[in-house]
Amino acid sequence: MIVVMKKGASAEVVQDMVRRVEGMGLKAHVIQGTERTVIAAVGEKRNGERETLESYEDVEKVVPILAPYKIASREVKPDPTVVEIGSFKAGLGHIGVIAGPCSVESEDQIMSVAADVKKAGATALRGGAFKPRTSPYSFQGLKEEGLQLLAAAREATGLAVVTEVMTPGQVELVANYADVLQVGARNMQNYNLLQAVGETLKPVLLKRGPSATMEEFLLAAEYILDQGNKHVMLCERGVRTFETHTRFTLPLASVPYLQEKTHLPVIVDPSHGTGKASLVPPMCTAAVAAGCDGLMIEVHPNPHQAVSDGAQSLTPEAFQHTMQQCRKVAEVLGYTM
Repeated sequence: MIVVMKKGASAEVVQDMVRRVEGMGLKAHVIQGTERTVIAAVGEKRNGERETLESYEDVEKVVPILAPYKIASREVKPDPTVVEIGSFKAGLGHIGVIAGPCSVESEDQIMSVAADVKKAGATALRGGAFKPRTSPYSFQGLKEEGLQLLAAAREATGLAVVTEVMTPGQVELVANYADVLQVGARNMQNYNLLQAVGETLKPVLLKRGPSATMEEFLLAAEYILDQGNKHVMLCERGVRTFETHTRFTLPLASVPYLQEKTHLPVIVDPSHGTGKASLVPPMCTAAVAAGCDGLMIEVHPNPHQAVSDGAQSLTPEAFQHTMQQCRKVAEVLGYTM
């Protein structure tokens, strides 16, 4: 249920209502709107709750939440959420650009890429320190050394750091170094991990699973939001279909659809979505035209020598050109990047 407080309700009155909601065995999530404060009362429905809450003097109305995902729904929060940390900003007309290598390989590599993507206009640096790989014999990442190198690159460039966390046991370690915790596609329904990153209250980038429906994707985000973490971004990175001409199929209709259903920023990853470097630039501009709130792009100084995902990585020169093209589209639509 959504408890809509009367206009001008004080912070004390809102907190008193929060206590009443929690006293009914429900979780209370306070959302500050432009004119009114609302409280999302989430939990197992019981008889008479709505009538009881509507009876309080400072409550304007109580509205049921129809969507299965409660806190992520625009029913609860009509205004878009903006995620901002350091140099990075996504949402409400701001397109954040996350760029960098698939894996952190060495100090020279990550420092070089960080400088190049910063110069081209990226606002965050990506790079995997812990790498989930299909084969146990593939490169698994530099682990904490990789996190230290990412932190050093942030110190040198000012770019916010986005990196993946794979298990609940890694969350504390990764959160000590990263600005944004990425939950990869393979872990989209790892509910213990979702709850763990939600508890950190650090911004989270949640990638869509390759076979996940939109409802499953949003319910995964709900696990993070339900822990009190309001800084969640959704990343469309393509789904598995019968097609073989690309690594995955990148459905850009997801962008406006998600923006209709949720207030959370929507990021697009054309690198994983296509798997081919030649297709990444046009899909980046198409994603901007579709209204995305951010892009996630793999960039490597020498893609042919990359230890992972070289085929979908742009060179720094190709990334710079891509940024120039994206800015042209963004400017026409009134977005900033």
